[in-house]
Amino acid sequence: MKTDPIDNKIMNIFEHLHNHPEISWHETETTNYIKQILENHGCKITTFDDCTGVIGEIGNGDPVVAVRADMDALWQEVNGRFCANHSCGHDSHMSMVLGVLLKISEMDSLPQGTIRFIFQPAEEKGTGALKMIEKGVIDDVSYMYGVHLRPVHEVKDNMAAPAILHGAGQHISGEIKGEDTHGARPHLGVNAIEVGAELLQKLNHIHADPQVPHSIKFTKFQAGGESSNVIPGSAAFSIDIRAQRNDVIDELASKVKQSVQSVSAFYNVPIELDIGSATASANSDKNAQKIMSESIGEVLGEENIAPPVVTSGSEDFHFYTFKKPDLKATLLGLGCDLKPGLHHPYMTFNHDMIVPGSEILLKTVLKTLTHLNKKGD
Repeated sequence: MKTDPIDNKIMNIFEHLHNHPEISWHETETTNYIKQILENHGCKITTFDDCTGVIGEIGNGDPVVAVRADMDALWQEVNGRFCANHSCGHDSHMSMVLGVLLKISEMDSLPQGTIRFIFQPAEEKGTGALKMIEKGVIDDVSYMYGVHLRPVHEVKDNMAAPAILHGAGQHISGEIKGEDTHGARPHLGVNAIEVGAELLQKLNHIHADPQVPHSIKFTKFQAGGESSNVIPGSAAFSIDIRAQRNDVIDELASKVKQSVQSVSAFYNVPIELDIGSATASANSDKNAQKIMSESIGEVLGEENIAPPVVTSGSEDFHFYTFKKPDLKATLLGLGCDLKPGLHHPYMTFNHDMIVPGSEILLKTVLKTLTHLNKKGD
C-alpha cells in the first residue's frame, strides 16, 4: 500500500524527537528543531530569551485557535542508568501537532483566522503552561486543543476520547533539620526516621469528602548514611497530593501543613517545607468536546468514540482555562495500546496511532475556525 509522504515525515519527526529527549526547562535542541520546521512551513515564529519553547502561527486575524504540545521528557533510570526518557508520550504529542502544520501547508485554502501552534516546555514540572500564560500566548485565543496518549486500561487501541478530565496535583518537599546522635545514646537526640514515621501516620489520617477521589502519600524519604551506628537527625522527603477538584487539593495541602507543624512541635525539631508545583483540575468545554467528537468519528469511526476519561493524573494544560476562564479547551485522549503505563521507563505504544491523532487535531482546528466564522456572521 502506498504511504502518504507527509505521514512519513510525521513519523520521521517522531523518531528524531524520541531519540533526542530533553528534560524540563532544558529543551534547547528540541526548541531549535521545532523552530526550523515551523519556519520551513511558513509560520510566524516567537521564541523567548528566558526560557525554552516556541510558538508558530499560520493565517492572520481573528478568530484565533491554538493547538498545544508539551516538549519535555522525564529523568529516570533506564537499563541501569539515569537519563532523559520520553515515557510520557510528549515526543508523539509534538509529532502530531507538527503533523497538523504539515498537512495544513499542503492545503490550497484555510478558513479565516489564525492557527497558533504552542510548543510548551516543562509540563512535567507543572510550570510550563504558567510561563506561556505569562508570555501572553493565549490572550487572544478563543479555542485551544491538546492531546495526550492514554494507557490501555483507560482508552482502548484505535479509540479516542474528546476530553481528559484530569485531577489536581500538589507536590511538597521537606527537610527534617535535626542533629545526628550516637546509636548507643538515642536519648540525646531526635531520630529523623521516627519523625518521618509519625508524619506518615498523620498523613494517613487526613480525610476529605469521600465522594471526591483524592490521595496523599510519601514519594521520597531519605535519612541516614553508611554508618549503621549513627542515628540520623536529618531527612529529606517529598509528598504527592492528588484530588479531582481544586478546592479539595487546597484543603488537603492545608491539612498536610498543619500535620507537619504538629509533628515538628511534638518532637521539637525544625521541619522546613517547600511548597512546589501544583496543577489545576480539568475544565473541559462541552462545545470543544463536541467538535473533537465529530473529528474522532470522521477519522476513526463513530463506534470508536470513547467517553471523556476521568483520571487521577494531572496535566498543566488545565492552567490555561484556570487562568483564562473564557477560554474553551479540551484534550484529546488517544487510545494507542499504551503499556505498561505512563512514566514507566519501558513504556510502549502503537505508533500507528500518531498519524490518525494528527488528523483528528487537524479536523478539530479547521472545524472550530469554520464554526467561529459562521458564528461571527
